[in-house]
Amino acid sequence: METAEDIIAEIARRGRPEDRAGMAKFGINVDHAHGVSVKQIRELAKPFKRRHDLACALWASGVHEARIMASIIDDPTQVTRDQLEMRVAELDSWDTTDGFAGDLVANTPFAWEMIGPWAHDEREFVRRAGFALLARLAVRDKTAADDKFTDKLVLIRAYATDERNFVKKAVNWALRQIGKRDRALNAQAVALAYELIAMDSKAARWTGRDALRELTSEKVQSRL
Repeated sequence: METAEDIIAEIARRGRPEDRAGMAKFGINVDHAHGVSVKQIRELAKPFKRRHDLACALWASGVHEARIMASIIDDPTQVTRDQLEMRVAELDSWDTTDGFAGDLVANTPFAWEMIGPWAHDEREFVRRAGFALLARLAVRDKTAADDKFTDKLVLIRAYATDERNFVKKAVNWALRQIGKRDRALNAQAVALAYELIAMDSKAARWTGRDALRELTSEKVQSRL
């Protein structure tokens, strides 16, 4: 397999209708999916790492699993901001969104610059991408100073009231990951969780309670 067409044909060959149905049950958009697991896609991607041109072709196909693979194999040093903006605008499922944010965007030189604009965007999966990216950076960027995350808590406070399920869960994810970095950020995240619980918003209250449960747990406090 050397071309995008070859890879897409292999994806189609591996597709299973029962797995496609299972994906749908988890809220994945399967309109253009064949029913191939992410584990299989990652295995299929191994020989093609840092293949920017191939990643572009896979993304352009519109095939669900091909787009997941595109984010895995693309070269973060070659992909441009314009290409990322084009792709984020085409996201239509939470799993491709999270893969795009975590496998690709988080590894680019301008990852931090994308969070704010995407979080402010009203489009559901663009906003999710902003918060999924923040969550991933909270785990991966070991050198980032605490103030970079403190600044982003403002975004969490602003959009914790977004009732859309895929946004709500990404906002919650970002808050929990920030609060697990160190004690100082944990204290700030816990304080924000209490603020959210007091808000007149079902989504904000859910996010606050769920985050507070984990961030004040014995497991997290012991590790910090």
